[in-house]
Amino acid sequence: MNNAMISSLNQSKLSFTSFSNPLPRKHSSFNALKFSPLPIIQNSQKGLNFDTTSQKPLHISSIGSFSFSRKTQQEKPVTVCNAYEADRSRPLDINVELPDEQAAQKIKIGMYFATWWALNVVFNIYNKKVLNAFPYPWLTSTLSLACGSLMMLISWATRIADAPKTDFEFWKTLFPVAVAHTIGHVAATVSMSKVAVSFTHIIKSGEPAFSVLVSKFLLGDTFPLPVYLSLLPIIGGCALSAVTELNFNMTGFMGAMISNLAFVFRNIFSKKGMSGKSVSGMNYYACLSMLSLLILTPFAIAVEGPQMWAAGWQNALAQIGPNFVWWVAAQSIFYHLYNQVSYMSLDQISPLTFSIGNTMKRISVIVSSIIIFHTPVQPVNALGAAIAILGTFLYSQAKQ
Repeated sequence: MNNAMISSLNQSKLSFTSFSNPLPRKHSSFNALKFSPLPIIQNSQKGLNFDTTSQKPLHISSIGSFSFSRKTQQEKPVTVCNAYEADRSRPLDINVELPDEQAAQKIKIGMYFATWWALNVVFNIYNKKVLNAFPYPWLTSTLSLACGSLMMLISWATRIADAPKTDFEFWKTLFPVAVAHTIGHVAATVSMSKVAVSFTHIIKSGEPAFSVLVSKFLLGDTFPLPVYLSLLPIIGGCALSAVTELNFNMTGFMGAMISNLAFVFRNIFSKKGMSGKSVSGMNYYACLSMLSLLILTPFAIAVEGPQMWAAGWQNALAQIGPNFVWWVAAQSIFYHLYNQVSYMSLDQISPLTFSIGNTMKRISVIVSSIIIFHTPVQPVNALGAAIAILGTFLYSQAKQ
């Protein structure tokens, strides 16, 4: 049957013109109409670029009666076409970051870094002052954890911060992380009590080497060649600084090395066990501090003991005066604050950015401690520190 039909829809009027073999009048009305899909309508909005593949078909939701009579051309339109998108119930998911939002995010990250570095520098200065007058690193480490735990308990009790929802499984998973954190914290404090702050942080800049070696031989991880090559300046720079250190002390050196190893295991345990947990950031570090305090306290009593602490406290007060109490309080408060900010920043920035920030933090601590404590530094020692820090930066770039 060779019939040709052309339909045109002009605004709200619909008319049909038939050619050969016109249909009888009694069949001129249709209760249902079958039609070919209409052309695809593509969404567009001025100023926004959408993917041209996201095209949505147009459907006609309601149709009045159609007639082939010419009379209908002069009648009031009865055909109403309501168009809608096929998936109209699902809103378009458009994430457009405005320039103002990008600038605000950069400012926020910069504030995190500035606060983190400043708090860490202040902690290291007061921590070293306390250890010079009161050489009991086990008690000093315990007070740092106790102060942070008390601060967070008060924050939760006063509703300044929301208390985390934890269960036994959470604390069970957190336990090995807390053990490694406790060992690393005490070992670093022991190192600070024996050697200069700058030397401790130069050795601690070698932590990436421990991370790669532990991951390679204990976990079976593999790394690209640039990662292994970046370890050469790290190890070489640390070795050069150790050999040329004027006030070298084996206990201080080993304390920094043990701290590196412990913090590597802390990071491994944290990644293995804490994935998918709801507690993070500030509350995560608060829980970590409390559990570490419970682990450390009996060992601190066994190693040093109340009698040594009492005698040392009286001696420090006699030498320094009431300011010594402020030093102890300051180093404890700033220790918690700088760690808290570092954990909070992990929720806002990428691990690569955090690693670069950590490298810059060590530079700020090393330089500031040399200036404040008038630490004698030989040119070759400074060269070793620069090489080690450069290697740390190259490592962070190679691992991305």
